[in-house]
Amino acid sequence: MNVRRVEIKSLATYVPPRLLTNADLEKMIDTTDEWIMQRTGIRQRHIVDPGVATSDLAAEAAKEAIKRAGLKPEDIDLIIVGTVTPDMLFPSTACLVQHKIGATKAWGFDLSAACSAFTYSLTVGSQLVAAGGVKNALVIGADVMSSIIDYTDRATCVLFGDGAGAVVLAPSSDPNLGILDFEHMIDGSGGGALCMPAGGSRMPASHETVDQRLHYVKQDGQTVFKFAVRNTGEICERLLKRNNLTGHELDLFVSHQANKRIIMSAAERIGMPEEKVVINIDRFGNTTAATIPLALNDAVESGRLKKGHLIMLTSVGAGFTVGSVLVRWGL
Repeated sequence: MNVRRVEIKSLATYVPPRLLTNADLEKMIDTTDEWIMQRTGIRQRHIVDPGVATSDLAAEAAKEAIKRAGLKPEDIDLIIVGTVTPDMLFPSTACLVQHKIGATKAWGFDLSAACSAFTYSLTVGSQLVAAGGVKNALVIGADVMSSIIDYTDRATCVLFGDGAGAVVLAPSSDPNLGILDFEHMIDGSGGGALCMPAGGSRMPASHETVDQRLHYVKQDGQTVFKFAVRNTGEICERLLKRNNLTGHELDLFVSHQANKRIIMSAAERIGMPEEKVVINIDRFGNTTAATIPLALNDAVESGRLKKGHLIMLTSVGAGFTVGSVLVRWGL
């Protein structure tokens, strides 16, 4: 089996037009803009209107990514959707997206890794392309977090937004460009620290689970914060060391956007100055699987990310999940 270098052939994102600002939240719960900004760095987030689902956002990003890659929907061989907010438990959101965009020759599936879903999906998709199993893979990170957020819980409702990002992966035309390496890990001992307790086989939906508000995100903030700060930096260090690199040799650090303090802690650990760190959490909040493509898109549009740049993508999420991907940018 020949292993090929795989590149990101295109990138596109989509967020719903409706904004939920900190000023809006001040009218809904006991909080202030100052409190939210100081602890999270978030000023606003986009949320969907009623009736809009994850597959709708994913399809918008996907259609644009396919167009930017110079392809047609029927050229797509594989669709991976990273999400924790599928339209329904089954069928998969990938099936729904496939139908919406007309990718009639594609197979696909959903990948559930919470806020690490994009880095995990990117890795899985790239490995399938590298092995020759597929030629063009569509990798999507999309979530409608507003559908599982309790807007009476100020500890969580200030954090999350909705959005989607998509990339097309294909064999690289330049062996020096593309996805170079990855490092991932999980720690299931932290499963209860960030979860949605009800709705699965452990605790099926009932009047009791609804009354107890168990179909919303529950978080032990301190436990999550400590795990994220420690493990995000560690996994980045391991990936750099294996590739005989230091943080100073990276052109850009693109982290999952959960909390500005977590991002900067990881960046500082590997020696990345703030000017090389992409932060857009202030505008989008934590969109879970969509944060990294949204950050990449901002970096491209602002001119901070250029062809040939060496970048590190990193994520941490519920599970716990942690991931890091090293990329030589080719767009």
